[in-house]
Amino acid sequence: MSDQEFTQAELFDVFSNARRRRAVQYLKRQGSTCDLAPLVEQVAAWENDTDPDDVTRTQRRRVYISLYQTHLPMLEDHGIVDWDPDSHSITLLPSDELFEPYLDRRLGAQRPWHRFYAAISVLGVGAFAVAWLAVGPLTTAVAPLVALVVCVGVFVVSIAQHVSRRPDLEFPFGSASR
Repeated sequence: MSDQEFTQAELFDVFSNARRRRAVQYLKRQGSTCDLAPLVEQVAAWENDTDPDDVTRTQRRRVYISLYQTHLPMLEDHGIVDWDPDSHSITLLPSDELFEPYLDRRLGAQRPWHRFYAAISVLGVGAFAVAWLAVGPLTTAVAPLVALVVCVGVFVVSIAQHVSRRPDLEFPFGSASR
């Protein structure tokens, strides 16, 4: 299948599954070709948020079976990879730039946003507890300021996350996010 033969609906269908996206992403990182075993190891590691050396046999087997029986044949049927089940070799076909918008851009290098949100939440709960207990004479006067700072903090972290996940985001006045 050539680049012109892919419809957006087909691409959405193919890349609607995280394992297929991860398989193509891994192939792109490996220079467009690899064997099945390292692909299985890395996809299982990404799915279980662990190091490839720490993937269990069960995790590996679950990924292997679905890639072998379902996902790699589908990618081959759509002309995205060349998959040889006998030799377990996989080659990403040349139209890989077409798939870039559908892939996980920072797979394996996600920022720990949950920690930022947790820290701001703890700060907010702590500020609320101090204000509610009325510890000290300044608490009543400072409570609204603390609430404002916490709200602004959550807003700033939310904006930072939004911008970091969209590197091609265009801002007014023509400046890009990256």
